[in-house]
Amino acid sequence: MKFFIDTAEVADIKAMAETGLVDGVTTNPSLIAKSGRNILDVICEICDIVPGPVSAEVAATDFETMLAEGRKLRALRPNVAVKVPLTWDGLKTCKVLADEGTKVNVTLCFSANQAILAAKAGAAFVSPFVGRLDDIGQDGMQLISDIVEIYQQYPDFTTEVLVASVRSPMHVTDAARLGAHVATMPASVLRQMAAHPLTDKGLAAFCADWAKTGQSIL
Repeated sequence: MKFFIDTAEVADIKAMAETGLVDGVTTNPSLIAKSGRNILDVICEICDIVPGPVSAEVAATDFETMLAEGRKLRALRPNVAVKVPLTWDGLKTCKVLADEGTKVNVTLCFSANQAILAAKAGAAFVSPFVGRLDDIGQDGMQLISDIVEIYQQYPDFTTEVLVASVRSPMHVTDAARLGAHVATMPASVLRQMAAHPLTDKGLAAFCADWAKTGQSIL
């Protein structure tokens, strides 16, 4: 499973990239707004840190402007994946960009039907939002299960399931069990995945026992 970091904060991306566990980054207009920086500058900086796909989202909602924005974003760096919304105009944009050899991340997916359309349009990634479905009383992971099952029936579908709106390590575990290709998450969730009280307790005991020996490995 690939891990993407869902942020536009360059410091967090640098810190996580240094672990060697980060395969890509996803951003969106809301995350860019929080950073308070110019979107083009931020995308270029992130792409220079992480060699994997960096999703940069268009801001327009009509086909012609989305296509123009997508072409401008992809020209920034070779590892840019243009992100478009799962609307008719977004799907049209995806099809054109994909046919031109651009990786496209179709975002704001909330149904299996939408995911089928994204795959038909040639999306490199489709982003179902599990946390937002959970928020309204629906089962976000059931959607992941449905999409993975459907995609497995059709070898011609090359779209990867990119689980988004991840709120906790359990979301990541559940997505991995279902066979999702990618999970994108805040840096805080990735850090939480390494945490366990028994690990801390065991390490403290090992350190205490080692100190009693008076030895040094170096």
